[in-house]
Amino acid sequence: MRIQRAAERYPGGDPAAGIETRHALSFGSSYDPDNLRFGAVLACNEERLAPGAGFDEHPHSHTEIVTWVVEGELTHHDTAGHTTVVRPGDLQRLGSAGGVRHVERNDAAVPLVFVQMWLAPLVPGGDPSYEVVRGLDGPYDLPAADARLHVLRPAAGERTAVPAADFAYVHVVRGTVRLDDDGISTGTGTGTGTSTGVELGPGDAARLTGAEGGTLVATTGAEVLVWEMRDPRKGLG
Repeated sequence: MRIQRAAERYPGGDPAAGIETRHALSFGSSYDPDNLRFGAVLACNEERLAPGAGFDEHPHSHTEIVTWVVEGELTHHDTAGHTTVVRPGDLQRLGSAGGVRHVERNDAAVPLVFVQMWLAPLVPGGDPSYEVVRGLDGPYDLPAADARLHVLRPAAGERTAVPAADFAYVHVVRGTVRLDDDGISTGTGTGTGTSTGVELGPGDAARLTGAEGGTLVATTGAEVLVWEMRDPRKGLG
């Protein structure tokens, strides 16, 4: 288990233009060869856009881009012909496949906060795809990356199992939780854990490799994103 605290994320974006970004993994000028990806996850970016701010049209390819809006409204345009407004509780997925360009903006009068996660597809190329799931309630399967996203909203005191998986990536959106490490060995990384678990707050993340499972205990009402992923190398024989 490796813990990454919110303060340990790499800063990015363009604060002067109203864009503040915090990267969990190596990204752009914040290159870290020891932190390139985890399972299928290539990036987990916390984005904050001031009213009127945004990312101008830019390209993506060979990446599954999953966006979770925390506060405000995200306006999306892409060259495949999609224009949507994504709100809290909605999940957006853009499969960039062989190549697509898109724009992401905050056209509302209030700040926008979202988490954007990039995952590597099992097979590159193909045609771009897009969907928005309004009011996601339950797990979201991403077959292109052989991954499943669990959106957890435990009340204070509620216990939730972390999936037993080759890779599990836990990101705390809001509130506080304790990750009890039953079946988990605490390894090297940024942060520490004990036999009684580790406390996680907003922006903190835990990466579990080959764990037989664990338990999230909400110490306040919380919202947590958990990626459950298989090791694709196991299918190579």
